[in-house]
Amino acid sequence: MASGDRPTARFGRLLGGRLGPDFGWLWGAYGTSALGTWLAFGAFPLIAIQVLDAGPAEVAALASVGAAVGAAVAVPLGPWVEFRRKRPVLMTMDVVRCAALLTIPAAFALGALTFLQLLLVSVVVAAADITFRSASGAYLKTLLPGEDLLAAHARFESTAWTATIVGPPLGGAAIGLLGPVATVVADAVSHLLSALGIRATGGHEPRPEPRGPARMRAGDLLDGWRYVLTDAMLRPLFFNTALFNGLVMAVQPLLAVLMLGSLGFTPWQYGLAFAVPSIGGLLGARLARPLVTRFGQHRVLVTAGTLRGCWPVGLAFTGPGTGGLLLVMGVEFGLILCCGVFNPVHATYRLERTATDRVARTLSAWAVTTKASAALLTAAWGVLGGLLGPRTAIGLAGVLLLATPLLLPRRAAAAHPLSGTPLHDHAR
Repeated sequence: MASGDRPTARFGRLLGGRLGPDFGWLWGAYGTSALGTWLAFGAFPLIAIQVLDAGPAEVAALASVGAAVGAAVAVPLGPWVEFRRKRPVLMTMDVVRCAALLTIPAAFALGALTFLQLLLVSVVVAAADITFRSASGAYLKTLLPGEDLLAAHARFESTAWTATIVGPPLGGAAIGLLGPVATVVADAVSHLLSALGIRATGGHEPRPEPRGPARMRAGDLLDGWRYVLTDAMLRPLFFNTALFNGLVMAVQPLLAVLMLGSLGFTPWQYGLAFAVPSIGGLLGARLARPLVTRFGQHRVLVTAGTLRGCWPVGLAFTGPGTGGLLLVMGVEFGLILCCGVFNPVHATYRLERTATDRVARTLSAWAVTTKASAALLTAAWGVLGGLLGPRTAIGLAGVLLLATPLLLPRRAAAAHPLSGTPLHDHAR
């Protein structure tokens, strides 16, 4: 190694520990990007309301339409990513997100910012997010051996919840001092730093072998869904995560209306109700690996997946005052704790179950479906909230979430015939 590269390698080893310097840089890039995203949490709706005088319908469209169209745009990118080196794709998606986000402060400074531009940027960022996610899973599988995947996903999960705890309060302070556009700049810079971190991973990633003609066929667009739906273990998990994530996301706007409206909570109390319980995510991520070692991957997956569906129905009983605030915090803590255990185990199980030459397409199909279902259910529950009231709609979502464990894989899986990776189940 050249002398000029030694500080980089040393810093990567410091970050990665036993998982190696390349993972250390990837982890650092992930953490930087996650912090930037949470610093800018809520920035787009605030810009729409405060700068562009947007109404409720426009703000709802910004949240749902941007995600849904972005998911549709990302559909052809899954098979495109599959047969390309993943590291350049990751850096490109980071640069695309950075460039798209920087158009907002530029237009704001020129007095030319429009709602249409906000919507277009949200579409580009959503599509780049999905593409980045699909490529990152495939890259991680080539970067680490199978036995280290759970440890890596647990680190990612801990980092995500740390960013969730730290980012919104710092972002709120920055918005109060500098305005919402400032946090968009911070988010853009975080993606640029993420691209530099991924570049520092180095390595010699082999170019995937293309299958058939170089031109992408129409059937390739659906190959990720076809792969998931024909696998007896991935199929129930796919429907479980899409329904669970969609219903949880659909509840959040209604809970905001309930707490900030008729129940009279202040914005800082509302923020506190979700920031403090995020500590449960850190705890859950730390517990995931020891629990799998003791009880086995499948048992932890099913138990944590079942328990996480039991909490949200409690939000329908939220009342005013300190008691109501403590109820929300308790429910959210239990939910996030279970998710903190479930998410890294689920991500590892999915990677192990997926053949290496199908990872990008499978993860892309998974992310597209999750984004689209969240947008659809959020819109549907907005209508239900208007017809039935937010409390009743929250309760209905909670009841449906109680049924989501029925979609979890009911038995432990053997190795996938194409993956070449045995599935870990230490309890057997």
